[in-house]
Order: sequence, then structure tokens, then C-alpha cells
Amino acid sequence: MTNFSSPLLVGFETIEKSLERVAKSGEGYPPYNIERIRDPDGKTVMRITLAVAGFSADDLEVSTEESQLVIRGKRAEADDPGREFLHRGIAARQFQRAFVLADGMRVIGADLENGLLMIDLERPEPERLVRRIAINDRG
Repeated sequence: MTNFSSPLLVGFETIEKSLERVAKSGEGYPPYNIERIRDPDGKTVMRITLAVAGFSADDLEVSTEESQLVIRGKRAEADDPGREFLHRGIAARQFQRAFVLADGMRVIGADLENGLLMIDLERPEPERLVRRIAINDRG
């Protein structure tokens, strides 16, 4: 029995599945930060920054799939047979990192600078919606 199996929580099955996906994606590469920043217009945005040294913009793909932000990286020259490494400490392996997005989160843009991939997201202010439900008297 999970926290979301309470009869008082109606329609939270997708959140439970999202949390299970997050728990299963425990790999730590590439490292990342998540921060709250103010953009030049003064709006608060979320920024995810991934350390992707050695990857060019052509080696990276950023997409949204269902309710996830997915970042993939694959270096084309990583397996160059003409290179002989005496020491290889810079990771060149392909990766996929996924972040589950809350409802309403939107990706504003992505920038690659000095080996850091920065992805900015915003959550538009939700409308306060109050709706009165009519009660049908059947008796």
C-alpha cells in the first residue's frame, strides 16, 4: 500500500507512476544542479544545469515526452579509432537523464555555454478556478 492509495486522493495515479520512474533513474551521470533564478524581465524561472563537458550542441538532444523533460547525449567522435588515450578521465559515454515535470511546467529554452547545458523552465501562474456544482434533486 502506497501513500497514494488513500481513498481520499482521487486521480493521483500518474503522480505515483512518476515517482516510481524517478526512483528507478538513480544514475548520477551527468551531474546537474536545479536552481530558482530571476530572468532579465524579473520573472522567477527554474534552471536545470547539466555538466556536459566535451559535448557539442549537435551531440545533445532536449525534448519533452509526456510529462518528462528528457536530455540525451551521444558524442559522435567518442569511438575514434585513430586516437590513443594514455589516460581517459573525461567521460564520453552516451547518457539519458529525465526529469518529471509538474503540471503546467514549460521549457522556455536551452543554452550550451562552457560545457554547461542550461535549460530554463517556467510555471505560469495557475488561474484560481472556483466552480459551483449544481445539485440535482431527484427525490
